[in-house]
Formats: sequence, C-alpha cells, structure tokens
Amino acid sequence: MGLFIRIYTVGHTPANTSGRNVKKQLADELNTTGIYSIIRHPLYLGNFFMWLSIALLTENIWFIIIFVFVYWVYYERIMFAEEQFLRAKFGNTYLIWASRIPAFLPSFNFIQFKKPSVPFSWKKVLKKEKNGLFALFLIFCLFDVMDVFFLGKPNIEYIFITLSVITGISYLVLKYLKKYTKLLNEEGR
Repeated sequence: MGLFIRIYTVGHTPANTSGRNVKKQLADELNTTGIYSIIRHPLYLGNFFMWLSIALLTENIWFIIIFVFVYWVYYERIMFAEEQFLRAKFGNTYLIWASRIPAFLPSFNFIQFKKPSVPFSWKKVLKKEKNGLFALFLIFCLFDVMDVFFLGKPNIEYIFITLSVITGISYLVLKYLKKYTKLLNEEGR
C-alpha cells in the first residue's frame, strides 16, 4: 500500500516538486491537485506504510510501537521544515490550502478530490522510485532467510529471492538509464 501511494503521488507530480530533496527544499509550484487535494504529505504516508510492513514482520508489539513513535518524531520535524519553506515561498496560497487539507491522515472526503494537474508518468515513477520496490523485496527476502536460519522455518520462500533478484537487476538497469541516457526524461517532469 505504501509503495502504491508513492507511485501514484510521484507519477502525477510536475518537475521540481515532491521528491527526495536532500540538500535543500525545492518547489517550483505548490501541489494542490491529485492526492495532494486530500493529504499534504502523501509521500511520508507511503513511507510509513512501507516501513510499518517491515516492522510488522518482527511480530513484536513493542518494536512496532517504538517504530511508530520514532517515525512520528522524525518525520514530524521534516514536515515542519517543509511547511515552513512552503509557507515562506507561497504565503497565503499555502496557508489557505494547508488549512483545508490534513497533514498526514488523508481526508476521505473525496468530494474535495481534484483531478491531478499532470497525467500519470511511468517514466517518472521508474526514474524516481526504482529503489523502493527493490528495497522492499530485499528486506522481505532477508526476513525470510533469517526465519529459516534462526527460527527453524522449514524452507525458504524462493519467490522472495526471485523477486529480489528481478527488482535488483531492474534497479541497476534503471540507474544506468537515468545516469547515461535520456530515455526516462520527460519535459516538465
């Protein structure tokens, strides 16, 4: 579910918005359509579900509770910094939008849903989200292998190994295409 949320979000966003900004905040425009018409931080919600699925594999309620708390504390600060940046850049436009749209738990009032401003782009998804699917299958595979060796599970689920290899190869191919070709580039995306 988390990966689906990320794919939908990234697939409908214009260039220089909603991304993995690690050096500085970046926003050429304010996203207010598509999923952003029902939640302000859909990528973080997607991340939450992806990491929660991994935390649930531990089957330890205390680990899951600690994970939720640590995630909340960590991302709350990131969301605050982003919102400060957006408030300064877009002013009243941002304040009006933010006053109507919840930050992390989506509004299920689908009447307020606005069609995305740009069409869905698989190229952008492949370019930006190549690591998410690989990381998930790799982690599921590692948990499965650990179950066999440490908990005595009778056999390995070869589907996880197979999917890890396939998504790993896909990751490498997409990384190469992104770095050395323009195949995944789209104007305005």
